[in-house]
Amino acid sequence: MDEGKRKTLLWMYETLLSSFGPQGWWPAETPFEVIVGAVLTQNTAWRNVERAIDNLKKAGVLSPSRLSKLTEKKLAKLIRSAGYYNVKAKRLKNVMNFLNREYGGALSPMIKDSLPALREKILAVKGIGPETADSILLYATGKPIFVIDAYTRRVLSRHGIITDGVTYENIQTLFMQNLPHQVSLFKEFHALFVRLAKTYCKTTPICRGCPLEPPWPTLSGK
Repeated sequence: MDEGKRKTLLWMYETLLSSFGPQGWWPAETPFEVIVGAVLTQNTAWRNVERAIDNLKKAGVLSPSRLSKLTEKKLAKLIRSAGYYNVKAKRLKNVMNFLNREYGGALSPMIKDSLPALREKILAVKGIGPETADSILLYATGKPIFVIDAYTRRVLSRHGIITDGVTYENIQTLFMQNLPHQVSLFKEFHALFVRLAKTYCKTTPICRGCPLEPPWPTLSGK
């Protein structure tokens, strides 16, 4: 643990939480809905995912057993609003095949699996990368792992905490080594980065009024 980095990250978290309040993310009624949403949200806005999930609910297929029986063509039609619907339908079917093969189509044994083992298995599913896998692990199974997305990378880079080109794993290690492994903390911090990036740290940043606007307090590791 690097005491200076630990203090900086905790100060960022507390400042953002004080400014924006709890975010209550991930918005879903069930762990399975989180899994579906994590796949659908790749390369699209969340409002598009919400429409796709609503379609699945209205069709009565938002469950492991029913989604498994759905044809890929029908699934693609239902999730059309999420974009790249043919690709995402295939990825969802890959996830269902994994869930059926490894856990008999049930989430409870999946949730009981260890974090290292489960992460390795999910990453082996075709079309599932680290961000999607970690979103599933954190928000659907309650495993203490920090999710790194483009918003988090942008905020950290603009404040000089990471350099351009640093890997997903290296950024994740920054959080995993310097924060307590608390699921609630990881969920809230990730959501707060998203809120900050959408409100102030946009593609063209709005720095004036940003909760993290310099100057920062002195946060030494001593």
